[in-house]
Amino acid sequence: MSDRALVVIDVQNDFCPGGALPVAEGDRVVPVINRLSARFQRVVATQDWHPPGHVSFASSHPGRKPFESIPLASLEGRPQQLWPEHCLAGSRGAELHPRLDARPFALIVRKGSRRELDSYSAFFENDRRTPTGLGYYLQGLGVGEVWLAGLATDVCVYHSAMDALKLGFTVFLVGEACRGIDQPPGSLEERLAEMRAAGVRLAGADEA
Repeated sequence: MSDRALVVIDVQNDFCPGGALPVAEGDRVVPVINRLSARFQRVVATQDWHPPGHVSFASSHPGRKPFESIPLASLEGRPQQLWPEHCLAGSRGAELHPRLDARPFALIVRKGSRRELDSYSAFFENDRRTPTGLGYYLQGLGVGEVWLAGLATDVCVYHSAMDALKLGFTVFLVGEACRGIDQPPGSLEERLAEMRAAGVRLAGADEA
């Protein structure tokens, strides 16, 4: 069906085992996504694409450690979680997983490329105002359903799902095509519950 799209979130080397910010079993989503892509006429993907010294890196804030949070002026004082350095633009870590079939991708959205602002969602940067352009792209194609897969369930997939709902899309999350960080422990289940309560539909790959 042409009125739906598969959005593949951040299936990059740094988020897979052996990477700078690995998601447990992150590489296991790859064969599932490859099968899913064959079922969709419209497939797009995202990549974290950070410059050196990015605001989300703990190393950019002397004395801070990964997984701490700090308030940011660019977020109007809201907290920014800090991470290890990851997905540096042009690096191997930022590349899509080598076994991910990128041939179906009509568009790849690179996000988090501004030093002072992070971007979890495929649709908006973390200031919640600046669009990535993906929403306009999908709406212009007449897409009504967004199916989500990728990494990590409780961070970038979660924010993408919630923003897709706000933009008026019907949103499906393909559980076996996602993996979560669960940091702090318990946050994965909390995010899944939030998504379900907001209207995100959890689906199996065979339902696509």
